[in-house]
Amino acid sequence: MKKRNDGVPSPLGASYDGRGVNFALYSAHATKVELCLFDPTGRRETARIVMPARTDNVWHVYLSGVVPGQLYGYRVHGPYEPQAGHRFNPHKLLIDPYASQLFGKLRWHDAVYGYRIDAQRADLTPDRRDSAPMMPKCVVEDPAHHWGDDRLPRHAWEDTVIYEAHVKGLTQLHPDVPQPIRGTYDALGHPAVVEHLANLGITAVELLPIHAFVDDRFLVNKGLRNFWGYSTLNYFAPEPRYFGAAGATGLRAAVSALHEAGIEVILDVVYNHTAEGNHLGPTLSFRGIDNATYYKLPADDPRHYWDSTGTGNTLDVSNPVVLRLVMDSLRHWVQAYHIDGFRFDLASALARRPYEFDLDASFLAAVAQDPVLSRVKLIAEPWDVGPGGYRVGGFPPGWSEWNDRYRDTLRGFWRGDPGQLPALAQSLAGSREIYAPSGRGPRASINYICSHDGFTLADLFAYNERHNYANGEDNNDGHGHNLSTNCGVEGPTEDSEVLALRARLRRSALATVMLSIGTPMILAGDEIGRSQDGNNNAYCQDNSISWIDWEAGLTQHADLLDFAQALAALRHSYDAFRRRDFFEGVTTSENGLRDVYWLAPEGRVMTDDDWTVAERRTIGFQIGNHSPDGRRFLIILNAAPEPVEFQLPPDFPSRGWMPIIDTAAPSGLAAKDAAPLTPGGSRRVDAQSLLLFRHENGGVEARL
Repeated sequence: MKKRNDGVPSPLGASYDGRGVNFALYSAHATKVELCLFDPTGRRETARIVMPARTDNVWHVYLSGVVPGQLYGYRVHGPYEPQAGHRFNPHKLLIDPYASQLFGKLRWHDAVYGYRIDAQRADLTPDRRDSAPMMPKCVVEDPAHHWGDDRLPRHAWEDTVIYEAHVKGLTQLHPDVPQPIRGTYDALGHPAVVEHLANLGITAVELLPIHAFVDDRFLVNKGLRNFWGYSTLNYFAPEPRYFGAAGATGLRAAVSALHEAGIEVILDVVYNHTAEGNHLGPTLSFRGIDNATYYKLPADDPRHYWDSTGTGNTLDVSNPVVLRLVMDSLRHWVQAYHIDGFRFDLASALARRPYEFDLDASFLAAVAQDPVLSRVKLIAEPWDVGPGGYRVGGFPPGWSEWNDRYRDTLRGFWRGDPGQLPALAQSLAGSREIYAPSGRGPRASINYICSHDGFTLADLFAYNERHNYANGEDNNDGHGHNLSTNCGVEGPTEDSEVLALRARLRRSALATVMLSIGTPMILAGDEIGRSQDGNNNAYCQDNSISWIDWEAGLTQHADLLDFAQALAALRHSYDAFRRRDFFEGVTTSENGLRDVYWLAPEGRVMTDDDWTVAERRTIGFQIGNHSPDGRRFLIILNAAPEPVEFQLPPDFPSRGWMPIIDTAAPSGLAAKDAAPLTPGGSRRVDAQSLLLFRHENGGVEARL
């Protein structure tokens, strides 16, 4: 038997000090807490220890001689009174919310539920079967890790280009990654993967959830898996399914390798809900430890859950104990794994106090003042499904946001929808109308046209409808409003004209994202034409639907990759595309020109009447910057189904405008011998294409 004493209440979790381990668990409503130790296989419980001390609702004990690698879990005693919000059941082994590693996986069985599923009174009758054989076990971790000279890139926001990727989806089929490590953290840091990202001009990889999560029972019953990972079991432990031979060290090595290449690592985190679901869900951790503390429960019906996430439950981050959990978790990932930032799934749920969205919410205030977290990149998915949850533009300074208005505007414009020019101009210029009221600049807008949730770029221009039958939900899941176009044929085709149009639209959309003011984000594989066969909700597809087919992509879409690399290089080379501030429409002292002009194809600045013509689908965007390079650029976008002759105003800056980008060309680049566009001259802009010109005047430009 291990020697023991009361230990201390802080820090929470299992803390190894070189001589033993202090265990500490918060539960305000428990009557007794037992620590269970297991053998290295996790199958046999070797000791059950009653936690002897309770300080400020933290139960704690210190065991000397316990070493890293020890497996453990908890059994928590208390009232089983769902009508009062309490669901204690000591027959259920529980995951420590602060466990920094997990061993094994959840095996679905009726015993992991706190109630008898076959009982007539549903969740009101407790189940007395032991769930330990089916549960993962917590692992005592040695916190020591030598990082060497790892240096955080700390890219300025205006220099940031984000690549949203999935650890396994990115690496599982990569031909240059050794087979044994594909799909793992080890593969994420492989030189071939890092080199691809660096060559693409990526400055930050945004990883889909790697917090430990579970495969939902309804998916397992259908032979599917939770591929995306938005069903969190624990907020401190990395998901074990991505472990290679190096375990958690492989994740740290991957972060170091990416940092060495100048690439930051951002994690998609899911603090809005957990894998325990609604009142009929399993008892895995939080529910059995202190249900009334961790979850939002309606005051008049605490048997059920107040749900603004659409998943059955919502974490109550307005509770100081839960807020502490979230903050401790975030700091853990920054300090233990050198993570550079976070994208918060359904972030509005975190800022509810208790049920209404509040800019003064404790979570937002805590992050703003935290000396660790205030220095990392913070990105909100600024909505949830609860009342008043749509908050695009509603987060405070210090935060950037996924801008779905940008996404939908670009999709509608390039599809050829009428009346898009006013919203397009707003999007191209950094969405001032959305973000300036909160005192933020263009970097607050995460500009994207595709993400994991929805069509890939290739499918956006190949399908009118979703094709999600493989998900086993009769094609009823996923977005129905995709703003996509199949270009005349649904899905695969050998029609050369359709294929050419799809390729042109991919180039035009990608160019728009990379040249817009704000922070661009690219979905992994879009640069090599990745398709999901029309599936716009591949959350459960851990197979070729979701994995990037590198060999096919690099063979069939090499030109698209070259084009994407050229766009990133262009963005990184010129300050005009990386503005910190919004355009003001004012004259600059350097050249006497306004910082932005909106041009009509008839050879004039856009008038108020021009903006109101719904059928207009062509516009010019001429920009400069208060910057050392002093370059000015002209972007012409034509979403019309026919070519348009675009004329420059006769009093435009005096020297030639050299074509750089032409998405009508298979390479996406203007011909090397293309003639410059001169004041009063005109240029044919092909259907559904984009042209970019760079002004070549080295001296002071004439006034417009």
